[in-house]
Amino acid sequence: MPQPTGAPALRIRGARVHNLKNVFVEIPHNQLTVVTGVSGSGKSSLVFDTIYAEGQRRYVESLSSYARQFLERMEKPDIDEIEGIAPPIAIRQRNTTRNPRSTVATSTEIYDFMRLLWARTGITYCPNGHGEVRRDTVDHVAARMLEEAPGSRWYALFPVKVPATTAQALRDRLFDLRAKGFNRLYQNGRTFEFSTPESILEIDFKKPVFALVDRLAMTEDIRQRVVDTVEICYREGGEVVFEEAGAAEPKRLRFAETFECKACGTQFVDPEPQLFSFNNPFGACPRCQGFGNTVDYDMDLVVPDPTRSLDEGAIDPWTKPNYSWFFDDFKKSKTGPLTDKRRWKVPFAELTAAEKKIVRDAVFAFFAEIEEKKYKVHVRVFLSRYRGYAQCPDCGGSRLREAARNVRVAGRTVSEAAAMNIGEAARFFDSLTLAPEHQKIADRIVLEIRQRLKFLNDVGLDYLTLDRLASTLSGGEAQRIQLATCLGSRLVGATYVLDEPSIGLHQRDTGRLIGILHELRDLGNTIVVVEHDPEVMRAADWIVDLGPAAGERGGEVVYAGTFAKMNGTLTSRYLSGELSAAPKRARRKIDKKRSVTFRGARVHNIKGIDVTIPLDALVAVTGVSGSGKSSLVHEVIHKTLDQRLRQLKPDRAPAGDPEMGEKVTCRAVERAELVGDCVLVDQSPIGRTPRSNPVTYIKAFDQIRELFAATPEAKRRGYTAGHFSFNIPGGRCETCQGDGTVTVEMQFLADVELICEDCKGTRYKPSLLEIRYKDRSIHEVLGLTIDDAVEFFSDTPKLAGRLRVLAEIGLGYLRLGQSATTLSGGEAQRVKLGAYIANTGQTAAKGTLFIFDEPTTGLHFDDIAKLLDAFHRLIDQGASVLLIEHNLDVIRAADWVIDLGPEGGAAGGKIVAVGTPPEIAKVAESHTGRALRGS
Repeated sequence: MPQPTGAPALRIRGARVHNLKNVFVEIPHNQLTVVTGVSGSGKSSLVFDTIYAEGQRRYVESLSSYARQFLERMEKPDIDEIEGIAPPIAIRQRNTTRNPRSTVATSTEIYDFMRLLWARTGITYCPNGHGEVRRDTVDHVAARMLEEAPGSRWYALFPVKVPATTAQALRDRLFDLRAKGFNRLYQNGRTFEFSTPESILEIDFKKPVFALVDRLAMTEDIRQRVVDTVEICYREGGEVVFEEAGAAEPKRLRFAETFECKACGTQFVDPEPQLFSFNNPFGACPRCQGFGNTVDYDMDLVVPDPTRSLDEGAIDPWTKPNYSWFFDDFKKSKTGPLTDKRRWKVPFAELTAAEKKIVRDAVFAFFAEIEEKKYKVHVRVFLSRYRGYAQCPDCGGSRLREAARNVRVAGRTVSEAAAMNIGEAARFFDSLTLAPEHQKIADRIVLEIRQRLKFLNDVGLDYLTLDRLASTLSGGEAQRIQLATCLGSRLVGATYVLDEPSIGLHQRDTGRLIGILHELRDLGNTIVVVEHDPEVMRAADWIVDLGPAAGERGGEVVYAGTFAKMNGTLTSRYLSGELSAAPKRARRKIDKKRSVTFRGARVHNIKGIDVTIPLDALVAVTGVSGSGKSSLVHEVIHKTLDQRLRQLKPDRAPAGDPEMGEKVTCRAVERAELVGDCVLVDQSPIGRTPRSNPVTYIKAFDQIRELFAATPEAKRRGYTAGHFSFNIPGGRCETCQGDGTVTVEMQFLADVELICEDCKGTRYKPSLLEIRYKDRSIHEVLGLTIDDAVEFFSDTPKLAGRLRVLAEIGLGYLRLGQSATTLSGGEAQRVKLGAYIANTGQTAAKGTLFIFDEPTTGLHFDDIAKLLDAFHRLIDQGASVLLIEHNLDVIRAADWVIDLGPEGGAAGGKIVAVGTPPEIAKVAESHTGRALRGS
C-alpha cells in the first residue's frame, strides 16, 4: 500500500476508536485528502473521533486553567500515537443554528461590513420626500455661497432664540447679543439698530427674528470672510441664513450645523454601524425588537388559498356564516380600484399591491371590530386561527428602526441589499460606484464583501438571500456557508475536516466546490474530507479507503494513495464501472390513469405550475440547489395529500401545527383518492438525546427488555422490564440519567461530552449489568451490530424480524444502542423507513406513497445499491416512491424524472423537463440532463 512516508504528514499509529482496528495511516499536509468507504467502515471514527478529537484536546490543553481542569476527564482517543496534527477546524453537515437573529449575512460576516459601509458612505434621505439630508460643514457652506453670481449681495443672519417667552428673558438675550458685538437685528427685509432703541420696538418678537452678522458681496477672494461669518453664526445660533439683499423676491439659503432636513426640520441621527444592527437596541425596530415579525394576524392564514378570487371566498374569516355580513358591507363600500366588478373575480394572488392593501386594511378593521367581543371564548378561538408570526407592520420585515431605513448607498437601504440573493448582491457590489469622497473609504470594505460573496457563489449558494435565517438552512447549505466563511478568514496552517460537503449540491456546482477546497488548500491548509462523490475523489491529492465492509468487518485501511493508482477495493470497482450502484433493469411503464396531478402549485419560488406524479413507480424530483424541489415535495405534494387523507381519517395527526390554520399551496388536486397513505421520510433526527437509538425507534427494545426481565436471576431480584430502560428511573445510572455521558459547559468554548465516571458509559447500575441473557449483559447486547443481533435473537422470530428489516435496507452495520445524534441524515431516513415497515408489515406498503428527501446522504455506492433494491421491493409490493435527489445513479434508476429550474431562487420554480432519464438527457436547457449526458 503506497504511503507518503518522509513527506510532511499527519501520522496516526494504532488507532482503535470504535471499529478501527489498530489503524496506521499518514495524511499529507497541505493536500486535499478524501476518506471514503462503505457506510460504517470507520470514516467518521478516523476523521472526527480521532483526528479532530485529539486536535481539539490539544488545543484546549493550551488554554486557561478553567478549561484545563476538565482535561483529566476528557477522553483521549484510543490511539498509540498521533503526530504532525495542526489545529483542527470541523465543518459538519448538521445545521446547529437555532438563533432567530442569525442570517446568512451575519454568519458570514458580510453584514458586519455592510453596516460599516452604510455608516461611513451612506446618504440619509428625508422620509417626507425632501431629498438628501446632510450636515452643512463650514467648507460646504462657503463653497455653496461662492457659486452665487459675482457681485450679488447677501445678508448673513442667525435666528435669535429666546429660552423663555417672558419680557425679562427677551431683554437679557438682547443685552447679551449687544455685549458680544452684534449691533443689528433683521426681520422681513428690515434692519433694526441697537443704537436706535426706538426702532427695536417695531419688531414683532412673536415672529422669527435674526441677528445680522455681516453684509457680503460675492467676489472670488471673499471665501475666508464667508467662513468666519458661518463659524460665528454656528457658534451663536446653530445655523446660518443667507438672504439676498435688494431683490424684490429675495432668495433665502439656510444651512444648519445640526443633522436635519432643511425643508421640514426633521432631525436625524448620525449613521453609525450600530444603527444598522438589528441585534442592538439602538438599531432594532422598537416594535418587533429586531426579529422582523410579530405575533399578529397572518394574511397567509387569512387567505389560505390565493388562487381563489374574493367572490370565491379567498378571505377565509368572511366565509363563516357569523361573519359573512362584513364581506357584504365591504363589497358595497366600492373602495378604490375594487370598484371594478371584474377585479372581484380575479385570483387574490393576481391582485395588484394597491388592491391587496385595501383588502388587508379591511381585514384588520374587521378583526378590530370582532376583538370588542373577545371576552367570549368562541370569539377568542376564532381569532386565534388567524394569528401567527406576521411581518412587522412598522419595519416591513426589515428589522431596523426608521432612522436606519432612511440611509441609502447607491439608492438602496441596507435592508434592501440584504434582501437580495447572493448572485444579485454580487452583481450589485461589483458594479458599485460612489462619489469620490466616499469611494476611497468604501474600497477596502467593498473588497471584503465581494470576496465573501464570491466564495458563497462558488459553493453553489447564489440562490440564498442574505437575510435568509440561518436556522432554515439544510445541513449541506450550512456546511458550505461555514466553508466559504473559513475561506474568507484566510487562515493558514490549519487542518479542516469536512463531512460530505457535496451533499445537496447539483453536479453542475460540484466543480465550484472543488475549486473552493483547492483554494483553501493552496492557502497552506490540510483538508480532510469524508466523501463519496466521484468528482471530489478525482480532484483529491490523496485518497484513504476504509473497509473492506461495515461495522466489525470494517475499520481497516484498504487503500491509501492517489486516485490514479486506486484499485482492488470495493470503491474502485464502482469507480471503474466494474460494479454499478444502479444496474440496468427494465424501466416501469407509466400509467397516466394511475397518477396524481397538482394544479396551480404556488409556494415560495414556485408560481402556479401543474405537476403530475406517476404512481407505482420510482419518481425523482431533480434540479439545481434552490430550484424549488423541497418546496414542491414538502409544501405542495406532502401537505396537500396529508390534508386530503385527514378528511378521510380524522384521527390522522396533521403534518403541521394543529393550532394553526392550513395554507393551501395548490389550486386543485386530481385523483388524490389513488393514494391510500402518504409517508414523509425526511432527514430530521430520530431523536435529539443520546438515549434515542435505532432499537428504541423501531420499538424492538421493549422485547429485548422483556427477555432480560424473564431471566431467572431478574425474577429472583424482582426486576421488571422497566428496570432495563434507560429512559426512566430504576435500573439506569442516575448520574448521567441513562445517557452514558455527561455534558460539561465550557463557557465560550463548545460543550464537552465526557464518559460518565459512575457507569463508565454503560448507562446502567452495576447490579443491572449482572443480569445476563445468553451470557450477555444488556449493555453488551446494545453494543451488537444489527447484523449480529439478527443472529443472536434468531430464536425470537418477532424480534429478529424487526431487526432484519433494518439489515435489509443496508443498516446492518449500526449498533443497536448507537446514539441517534451520531446518525447521518441518510441513516435517519432509512431507520424511519424500517420502523414504518416493521410497525405496519410489508403488505401495508400497498397504496402508500413514500416521500424521501435525498436518501443517499452519507451513502457509499454499495449502500446506494442496497437502498435502490429496497425501493424496488417497496414498489413491487404496491407502493410508490417519490424522492428528491442529486445522485446520478439514483436518477438513472428512476422510472420518471421531474426536473425543476432552470436556476435557483427567483430564477427557479419552473418545470424544465419531465420524462424518463434518457428523455431528460436530451433536453438542452436541463442542467440535470447535461450531467446525465456527461456521465
